[in-house]
Amino acid sequence: MYRFLLTRQWVVLTLVAILLIPVMIKLGFWQYHRHEARVARNELVAGNLGAAPVPVRELSGPGRDIPRADTWRRVSGTGTYDAAHEVVVRQRTDEDGQQGYFVVTPLRLADGSGTVLVNRGWIPAGNDLTTFPDVPKAPAGELTVTGYLRADETTSASGIRDRQGLPDRQVMLINSEQQAADGLTGDVLGGYIQLTATAPKPGGKQPQPVAEPDHSSIGVHLAYAIQWWIFAAAVPFGWWVLVRRERRDRAERAAAPAPEETDAPEQTDAADTADAADTTAAAAAQHAAAD
Repeated sequence: MYRFLLTRQWVVLTLVAILLIPVMIKLGFWQYHRHEARVARNELVAGNLGAAPVPVRELSGPGRDIPRADTWRRVSGTGTYDAAHEVVVRQRTDEDGQQGYFVVTPLRLADGSGTVLVNRGWIPAGNDLTTFPDVPKAPAGELTVTGYLRADETTSASGIRDRQGLPDRQVMLINSEQQAADGLTGDVLGGYIQLTATAPKPGGKQPQPVAEPDHSSIGVHLAYAIQWWIFAAAVPFGWWVLVRRERRDRAERAAAPAPEETDAPEQTDAADTADAADTTAAAAAQHAAAD
């Protein structure tokens, strides 16, 4: 009854079904691992955002990579802004998706332990992207900044391509090593501070603060994982339904009676022959009468 499974069509269909099952299971675990990573990130961010600020020098140093566990830690630093080495970071958006710049200003620490980059916030892009934009002036004098510690941005981590040949004092990434190489003197601490507060509070217009990261949403990865596993379970079920349907259709065709033979065509031929004979006889009689 199931010899049709050995046909080329059914062999190909079965092989495809067998291959789909592990692929879908693997895709489900891939989404599940992304869900776990998102949950872990949310827990890390929530814990670090809620911790008391510590001096930035405790968590960072010249050329030091910021470990993942220290990202989004609240830190503080006291010093003066070095506005001469201020840069803007291109192609950054605000909460509404509007294009603009991040304003990054080096802060020279008062204790002489080095310089740390500070992302002071976001400003909208003007009409001319080839010149340095109109940036709100950094507060003068000694001050204390508080914010979140962030790791240096890289192309591999952010997906942002680091373009060359940009206008003066414009960059694509916030990266302490690049800033040090571009002329920022002294020891430059790794990573940067994403500013949240300044004491004393600066007067006048300042860049728009960067929003805190969302650490409440877990995304849709878990739902996608469950969907892939449901698909994997549905493949053998769907294959079996198709097999049963094919077997039933073949059985019905085999049990159907063959068409019955009929003598109607032969009878019709005999009748046609008799009519032709009668017509010939009538024509002969008419011809004899005419003679």
